[in-house]
Amino acid sequence: MYLWSGTGNELTGPAAAFSDAVYRRTTLPLREFEAARITIARVNDCSICLSLRTEGGPDEAFYATVLGGGADLTEREALAAEFAHRFAIDHLGMDDAFWQRLHAAFSDDELVQLGLCVGSWLAFGRLNRVFGVDVVCRIPLTPHGSDHLHRKPQA
Repeated sequence: MYLWSGTGNELTGPAAAFSDAVYRRTTLPLREFEAARITIARVNDCSICLSLRTEGGPDEAFYATVLGGGADLTEREALAAEFAHRFAIDHLGMDDAFWQRLHAAFSDDELVQLGLCVGSWLAFGRLNRVFGVDVVCRIPLTPHGSDHLHRKPQA
C-alpha cells in the first residue's frame, strides 16, 4: 500500500478516485464490464485482478470462456473482451471494420466508458506489476455497485 498511499500523493489520490469511479460509476452491464476487466487482467498478468470476482456476478464458466476465447459469450461480451485485448496489445490495429462492429453494438457513451475502464485497468495493473505490488492493489471494496468482492480460491 505504500506505493499508493505513501508516495506520489499529488497523483495517487486522483488516480485512486479514477479507479473508484471506474468500478462504482460505470453503467456498462456487469458481464461486459467483467469480460473486459478479466481480459486486461490476463494481459497484465495481475494476480489480484485474475482472482477477483464480484459476488452475484458471472460464474466461473463465464471467466473460463472469456479467458479461453470460447463462443458462449454474447456479441457485446465478446466485443468488450476483444476491445480490451486490442486496446492493450494492438491499439493501432483497430480498423474501420472493427469500429463498425463496435458502433453497431454499443452507444458512443458506452464505448467511451469501456475505453476509460480498460485504460484504467491497463495502466494501474501494469503500475502494480512494474513495482511488484500486484498482491496489494488499491481497488474499491465494492466494485460495480456490488457490496461484496471476493477472491477466487487459488487452485
